[in-house]
Amino acid sequence: MIRSYYAPTGGHPPQTDLLTGRAVFTEAYAVIPKGVMRDIVTSCLPFWERTRAWIIARPLSGFAETFSQYIMEIQPGGGSKRPELDPEAEGVIFVVEGELTVELGGMTHRMEPGGYAFLPPASRWNVRNEGSAPVRFHWIRKAYEAVDGIAVPEAFFVNEKDIAPTAMPDTEGKWATTRFVDPQDVRHDMHVTIVTFEPGAVIPFAETHVMEHGLYVLEGKAVYRLNQDWVEVEAGDFMWLRAFCPQACYAGGPGRFRYLLYKDVNRHAALRPFWRRTGE
Repeated sequence: MIRSYYAPTGGHPPQTDLLTGRAVFTEAYAVIPKGVMRDIVTSCLPFWERTRAWIIARPLSGFAETFSQYIMEIQPGGGSKRPELDPEAEGVIFVVEGELTVELGGMTHRMEPGGYAFLPPASRWNVRNEGSAPVRFHWIRKAYEAVDGIAVPEAFFVNEKDIAPTAMPDTEGKWATTRFVDPQDVRHDMHVTIVTFEPGAVIPFAETHVMEHGLYVLEGKAVYRLNQDWVEVEAGDFMWLRAFCPQACYAGGPGRFRYLLYKDVNRHAALRPFWRRTGE
């Protein structure tokens, strides 16, 4: 099956466009629609060449505190020999457009659309665009929560086309999740998955849970329940949910509705502020 993924390209709307948009930030959730991912909101990052980033999530006290999420765009010949400056940060890369070359541990990996990489903390990887067209990919970062007696998970590279989705129980396959990590593997403290709904499929209850979420719509459209609101979303939109924000979904479009999903998992809830846990 051919996969397609939406990727922003920037630019700016004309002065004749209406200001009205769908962007919203509340105490429980935020929606960053594709129409606001313009040139003016991109960032340049240290030690990255011919690269810009849409930073669509970052830790915010009292909101979502565990992760950051970037959409990276590297022009031909660009990249970085020092992409990750935090030795405690783990990462996931998911390619949505173009080809990306990643070097790790003396090995070279060519990642195409649908390519997924898990990068452990302090893994000293580097990245470049050796192609003739821009490459765009998601980069999700989290401070790894080490546990005494549990090993740090190793790096791996896969492509979603090689992984069979897991159907949710009692859904006849209409709601399925592509999992890149065994949910029982407690070495991992975050999961990044792809969720797929066939037309007409639903999340038939208001999920309310401790995990924070980042949901980037890769394909299709739907109506998503966020806290007390029903919000229309489509490919290229990003939803950002704090812990315990109720959520549900109705995939009412003519085609599949798919999104890249982040959530924090497999760790105790912290009982002390971060500065007390680290001794600072």
